[in-house]
Amino acid sequence: MKKYFGIILMTLVITSCNGQSKSEKKVGGPCQDCEAVLDYKLLELEPKTTVTLPKFENNEPKVKITGTVFQKDGKTPAENIILYVYHTDRNGIYQPSDNPIGWEKTHGQYRGWLKTGKDGKFTFQTFRPAPYPKVQEPEHIHIYVKEPNTVPYYIDSYFFESDPKLTAEKRKSQKNRGGSGIIKLEEENGIWTANRNLILGMNIPDYE
Repeated sequence: MKKYFGIILMTLVITSCNGQSKSEKKVGGPCQDCEAVLDYKLLELEPKTTVTLPKFENNEPKVKITGTVFQKDGKTPAENIILYVYHTDRNGIYQPSDNPIGWEKTHGQYRGWLKTGKDGKFTFQTFRPAPYPKVQEPEHIHIYVKEPNTVPYYIDSYFFESDPKLTAEKRKSQKNRGGSGIIKLEEENGIWTANRNLILGMNIPDYE
């Protein structure tokens, strides 16, 4: 009997560590690192509607990205949505800090979490990442989503309209998960700004 209960307890622990429960719908298809969204719990953070990623002040060019998360209808603001963003440093490397926790070991230290309010709005400040060394991949910022009743899933990364590596072929290959991730930066008070609204469930496998 003790062995039986031990197995049940271990199953619950594993499920909890993966950030999933039976009540959460599995959407978005395979994603080995989407559980990184839940690292804010390890770090004992309380995500807000606005976040500034590490070393924003020390790097150029500075970037501010705003947006509104909408329900699948594209009109109703979505509340209590967790967004997780991360990107490379100015050398194109996912560089962790000296004491990385959780998925920082893989995703690097330039990451942050947001949580939408009733108006669905969010803002994050960071610096423009560099492309991977010796790889023809455009500069990009990854973004994952965690809704209250689904497992975490990824949507199209942010790409920059002005990036010469953002070829026509690369544009065409995008799935528009959550809407197009290609943004156009405009300078505003010394910071390059852009807006991208997100639509929950848009082009997300198994969403309905």
